[in-house]
Order: sequence, then C-alpha cells, then structure tokens
Amino acid sequence: MDSSRLMLPLRPLSFRNYRLFFFGQLISLMGTWMQSVAQQWLVYRLTGSAALLGVVGFLGQLPMLLLAPIGGVLADRYSKRNIVATTQFLFMLLAFAFALLTLTNNIRVWHILSLAFLFGVVNAADVPARQSLVPELVPKDVLSNTIALNSAMFNLARIVGPAVAGVLVAVIGEGWCFFANAVSYLAVIAGLLMMDLPNATKGSSQISPIEHLLEGFRFVTRASPIHEILALLGLVSVMGMSYTVLMPIFADKILHAGPKGLGILMASSGIGAFTGALILAMKRGISGLGNRVAFGAIGFGVCLILFSHSRVFGFSALLLALAGFCMVTQMASSNTLVQTLSPDELRGRVMSVYAMMFMGMAPFGSLLAGSLAHWFGATFAVSMGGIACIVGGMLFAKKIHQLRAFEKRTAQSVGAAENDMP
Repeated sequence: MDSSRLMLPLRPLSFRNYRLFFFGQLISLMGTWMQSVAQQWLVYRLTGSAALLGVVGFLGQLPMLLLAPIGGVLADRYSKRNIVATTQFLFMLLAFAFALLTLTNNIRVWHILSLAFLFGVVNAADVPARQSLVPELVPKDVLSNTIALNSAMFNLARIVGPAVAGVLVAVIGEGWCFFANAVSYLAVIAGLLMMDLPNATKGSSQISPIEHLLEGFRFVTRASPIHEILALLGLVSVMGMSYTVLMPIFADKILHAGPKGLGILMASSGIGAFTGALILAMKRGISGLGNRVAFGAIGFGVCLILFSHSRVFGFSALLLALAGFCMVTQMASSNTLVQTLSPDELRGRVMSVYAMMFMGMAPFGSLLAGSLAHWFGATFAVSMGGIACIVGGMLFAKKIHQLRAFEKRTAQSVGAAENDMP
C-alpha cells in the first residue's frame, strides 16, 4: 500500500472547519457513550428487567422515526450550524438533569423513561443537521474519506466511553457518567461557534414546509440505489443493532462479568468498528461500496449468531469486535453512497430518511429484542437478529449490479480516481 493512501484518512483534518467539528464531536461522543452504558446499567440495576431495557431503548429512539423528517426540513431551510449548536446545548441541559437526579439518589424509572424520550426528541433535530453539515466543511472530492473518518471518530469514542463508564459505574456510580457527558457538550458547542462558514443558499421560503417534506420523500422513493440501501439499513437496525440493549444481560447473567465486563464488551465492538472505518477512510473513490454494504450486513449477522452462543468472555469480546467491523463497513459505505447521490439542496431531508432507517427503526428492534429475550432468552433474540441480517444482505447482493453504473457516474462527477474503477 503506497504512503499517499495511508494519509488519506487524515486529509479532511487539513480543513480548519472540519478539524473544529472533529475534535469537538470526539469529546462529546465519548461522553454520550459513557451515558449510554451508565443508563443501561442503571435501568438493569433498578429493575433487573430485560423488557424494560427494551422499553427505554424504544422511547429514546422513537422520536427519530416520528420527527426526523421535520429535522430534515429544518436543516434544508435554516443554518445547519445554528441548529446543531442549539441541539447540543439542549443535550447538555438534559444530561445535567440526569446527573443531578442520580447523584442525589432521587432517580426513578419514570425519570429515566422521560429523559430518554426527551433526548430522542432533540436527537431528531440534531442528526439530519449534523450529518448534512459535514459536506459543507470539506471539498466534495474528499467527502467519502470524511464520512469514513467520521465513523472512525464515532467508534473511537465508542471504545473509550464504555471502557471509562464501566470503571466509573463500578467505582463511583452512574451519576458521574451523566455529569461527564453534560460537560463534554461544551467542546462541540465551542467548535461550532469558532467555525468560519459562508452563508449557505437555502431553498425558497415560499415553498411550504409540507411540500418541502414531500419533496425529500419523493426523491428517496424515485432514486433506486438510495431506497434499496436504506431498506437494508432499516432491516439491520431493527433486527441486528438491537443486540446492544441486551448487553447487560450477557455481561451479567451469561458471561458473569459485571459492569466492567459490559464496558469491555461495548468497547470491543467499538474497536472493530474503528478499524473498519479507518480501512474505509484509506479508500479512494466510491467504487465497490455496494459490495461492502452487502457483505458487511452478512458478516454482521454471522458474528451475532456466534456471539449469542458463546460462553467464553474473551471469545465473545472478539466476536463483538468482528461484528463492529462488519457493521461499520455497511453503515459507513451506505452513508457515503447516500450522501454522494443526494443533491445539496435535498441533503438534509435525505439524511433525515437515513436517520429514520438507521436510528428511527431501532425502537422497534429494542422492543422486539427485549420481548424475545423475556420470553425465549437473550441468546434466541440475538440469534434471530443475526439470521435476519444475513438474509437481508444476500437479497441486497443480488442487486449489486444496479449500483455499479451509479458508482461509475458519481466517481467521475466528483473527480474520484479513475484507477479504482473496475
């Protein structure tokens, strides 16, 4: 591998606005992952209920399905930077409330359910704006590398955050994880305020918000590569990604590793995902991403099935690392294809549909996983999710040929390296 390719993952960091975004988000996401692990353990400690773990996940992600299209309209009509700065401030206030209730021993299950839902409401406005802001921070010819680097950033936080949370929960309790998350939002807010961005041209305000909304949905349904990629993304989100809500059960009841083990398991998945994202970031152009989408989904399903039947902690951690690698290969490749195909004036709305499939469908997966685990056990629930991912990936693989013409046209239009084309 030549040295120039090894430097491709770092190329987006040569642009000041993206550097500010990257490091602010990295700090904030570490706090977010700390809160996620602490919240799961808190619910499990208070209730011992697999079903309630699913309910909390459902309430935290349901607003994405219901409200993300509205968030997409806002992102295409108003300043994306201002929207993201506002949502990060609201996240900070909610995290401080979570910390205060927990540290004063006043936290109750209904508080957790309410705060999870409110986090979800804010997230529905944050994700479309934040995702569609990225192409405004770098030139288009490095967009694919930037999206992969974003995935690497997300998963680096996913490594560090859960590992730190596992130790903090065991030593001083969940409340300090919530407090650390609240403070972490200051980094991303500062980065956003320091950016030097031109005034973006927005769509005509004479178009009604409803028409704006419908315009985005029409584009997605008519763009064949996009709606097929998003369909697989939704399937994997519902059936595969829901394994995370059952991690406390695997860590405690099946692998007998406690909260520290939970942190290690979550971090293992992050290590694999981080590695997969770095490999994608070293890729020139977008050729072959359709294959990676299909094989990522299939590999993810195989790893989930093997993990569900493992009773050896080290082997389970290794399988989660491989699962994370396959998962990010599919997710980041899907993100790159969708963002590259989307027109600038529609990107916020298209990414809101992406968010609906990636995160908005997950509540149903959380409920399903919790219910299956309650009635048939966590092993059965995760195995069924793995089988669904394999089937979905195989069906998508049959349509790979439809993506190749698109990949060639798009690679040429953004000046991608022609030597990568088949």
